[in-house]
Amino acid sequence: ERAPMDEVISHPHGMVLMVGPTGSGKTTTLYSILQKLNTTERKIITLEDPVEYALDGMSQIPVYTREGDSFAAKLRAVLRLDPDVVMVGEIRDVDTARTALQASITGHLVLSTFHAGSAAEAFTRIIDMIGKNPILVSAIKLIISQRLVRRLDDATKQEYEPDENLKNHIKDVLKDLPEGVEK
Repeated sequence: ERAPMDEVISHPHGMVLMVGPTGSGKTTTLYSILQKLNTTERKIITLEDPVEYALDGMSQIPVYTREGDSFAAKLRAVLRLDPDVVMVGEIRDVDTARTALQASITGHLVLSTFHAGSAAEAFTRIIDMIGKNPILVSAIKLIISQRLVRRLDDATKQEYEPDENLKNHIKDVLKDLPEGVEK
């Protein structure tokens, strides 16, 4: 169900974290959320290493971590531009975590990915990273733990025809994916 997520992202501040293993579609899901939020009334800025898809209507800033850039430094600079929504490609270090948390309680909606095996593990890892901090409770609005469903090989596939309700639900979920993402 997308309704709880839509409710959370309708608020002007807070943090939404996507967690899961590498290659689980975290960034693709964040792009879908950004597309949902993308209106002429909102200033959206992304910080990415690298920028994976070009999205219209928002500023996408590459972060060259291999060349010494940091998400935290770029985030501090971007916050001076007073964005409504900021996507931080990944929270990798203490400085980025603290800066993102601070931004999320000072009037910005912050979306990011974080490497953790589950939502509960994400909380534990953030606490391990920045220490116990009362800001966490008010800042983090939603943690989504995501996994991709494995594809079966031809020998184990079984034909299945979903009913119309399920087909319509799937179409509704996929409609907000950015152009260029296979649907």
